[in-house]
Amino acid sequence: MVTSKSTADTEASHYCVIQAPFGRLGIWTEVVDGSLMLAKIDYLPIQSKLIPPRNLLAKEVQRQCLAYFKDPHFEFDIPLKPIGTAHQEKVWRNAQQISLGQTATYGEIANKIKSGPRAVGNACGANPFPLITPCHRVVSAQGLGGYMKEDSPGFYRAIKIWLLRHEGVL
Repeated sequence: MVTSKSTADTEASHYCVIQAPFGRLGIWTEVVDGSLMLAKIDYLPIQSKLIPPRNLLAKEVQRQCLAYFKDPHFEFDIPLKPIGTAHQEKVWRNAQQISLGQTATYGEIANKIKSGPRAVGNACGANPFPLITPCHRVVSAQGLGGYMKEDSPGFYRAIKIWLLRHEGVL
């Protein structure tokens, strides 16, 4: 984990774009209460222009993402910006408890946290840290389900399929 707090590393927010096997990842780092943290990861299409990481945390996020792409057993260790509602955080904690190679349904998580499947799906769709908080492991009782608030096949569904294959689910 990166814990450096030098002036050069924590001066300002930084956005970079790195390669991923399914397109690109946008990585947003920012200073929160004097510490540099990961604020968001975006899935981007392959046509997105690469922007190299410039601070230590962005470089570390890139290193860890690349390690995960080589080995799905890799475990992330990155400081995450606190974000989300109490309900979203419950859903995200439950997603983080789903073991590699396993899935859970929206309904199973909803039962655990006394919520509804649709609310669980909405929280998964709002996840700011895909890959790190593996909402791609949350599926519909009838199949794959949507992903990133998308209900029809498309860019985000293709990423979900890639991630589940990479982790040995599909």
